[in-house]
Amino acid sequence: MNTVAQFNTFCSKCSDSLTRGYSTSFYSAIQLLRRDIRDPICAIYGMVRLADEIVDTFHSFDKEGLLTDFRNDTFKAIKAGISLNPILQNFQLAVHKYTIADDLINAFFDSMAKDLTIATYQNESDFKNYIYGSAEVVGLMCLNVFCEGDRELFNSLKKYAKALGSAFQKVNFLRDLQSDIEDLERSYFPSFKSSGFNTALKSKIERDIEDDFKLGHQGIKKLPLNARFGVYVAYRYYLALFEKLKRTNSTLVLEKRIRIPNHMKMVIVLKAGLRSQLNLI
Repeated sequence: MNTVAQFNTFCSKCSDSLTRGYSTSFYSAIQLLRRDIRDPICAIYGMVRLADEIVDTFHSFDKEGLLTDFRNDTFKAIKAGISLNPILQNFQLAVHKYTIADDLINAFFDSMAKDLTIATYQNESDFKNYIYGSAEVVGLMCLNVFCEGDRELFNSLKKYAKALGSAFQKVNFLRDLQSDIEDLERSYFPSFKSSGFNTALKSKIERDIEDDFKLGHQGIKKLPLNARFGVYVAYRYYLALFEKLKRTNSTLVLEKRIRIPNHMKMVIVLKAGLRSQLNLI
């Protein structure tokens, strides 16, 4: 006999498959989390990945309508406690189990909507608001899972989770600078349109990212053991990508997407494991 539990198992597999298919690096880091919290992290990734695909990929469709429908369907699933969309079903289960606040989800969708209307950010305030909704709140959603209902711990780690999410997002922006400009006609960093992307602007962006990484790293040391190593590996991967971007001149960053080869990703994991064993996180 088919049961709700059977449906939920199917939905969990869908989120897992989507995460693995879209981001092998992130999926690998998830596998280093404690087993019982891997699924809700995939659930969060699955929901935000679909929203991101709407605004970045589905160019021949009504993206505004699709995003509005997806946002409404997300909150309908949360309210009803059920969705026939497997990704949203798994997400609403995580929302209820780990008490993920509506304001985090709303902030995320608000930033996704901005991708449909704002091509260039003119000032730091608007840019920071976008970063909060597109990245920092995702870090906070994951932190809800890591803290497993401990609100005091959650509140003490919020600033670190936001900083790490911000660092990851800004590294993504720097890495994807070429495709964002050429394919999406979009530039996130303020001053880019007026001054162009040059060494001075690149250095300013890098200093900002370094500050985020430093604060985020402090928080990793304070994370519960269920998540510490997995988050640390993700941090080391993004840090390695950032260091490679720093070594790349501004002209080349605009010409191609900088990557970390797969064999280097394995080295990063091994080194992170050794540092973890030596308590050097």
